[in-house]
Amino acid sequence: MRALLTTLALSLAAPALAIGTQDEAPTNPTATTTECEDGQIWDPKTETCVEPKESRFNDDQRFEAARELAFAERYQDALKVLATAQNPHDPRILNYTGYALRRSGQIEAAMDHYNQALAIDPDYILARSYMGQALIDQGDFAGAQAQLLEIRLRGGRDTWAYVSLKQALVGKTGY
Repeated sequence: MRALLTTLALSLAAPALAIGTQDEAPTNPTATTTECEDGQIWDPKTETCVEPKESRFNDDQRFEAARELAFAERYQDALKVLATAQNPHDPRILNYTGYALRRSGQIEAAMDHYNQALAIDPDYILARSYMGQALIDQGDFAGAQAQLLEIRLRGGRDTWAYVSLKQALVGKTGY
């Protein structure tokens, strides 16, 4: 009975975790995208733009800055920030490196990063969604459909990752 209750609790928690940790709502612009150039990020302590490798930022802060830069379509700047991560094997860092590479036209390099992220965390549905979108870019609709199925099987049916890949599969842009 205890095992059954534990299994039930985990199965109910999985979708909530997927939504809470992998939601892809656009970022709000900060000084990183409105003031800084050339891959620099805003340092609120000094109120200046600084090189990410010279700052005291942790990987969470670097990730958020890179994510903001990527949403602003500043892919090379995002890559510059991501390259300074203390843990380059963090699935989030790998995934967003893949995203910035894909969006800048480097599909094969992007796929390598998505695969690395998924080797570390097979349940990282956002990496699966971005990989699926890269597969669509390559004309591999069956591969993208397989990633959509994996997202659903891993509890991500009601997430941005699932919906955006599903829309991309039917030809809707803006994912």
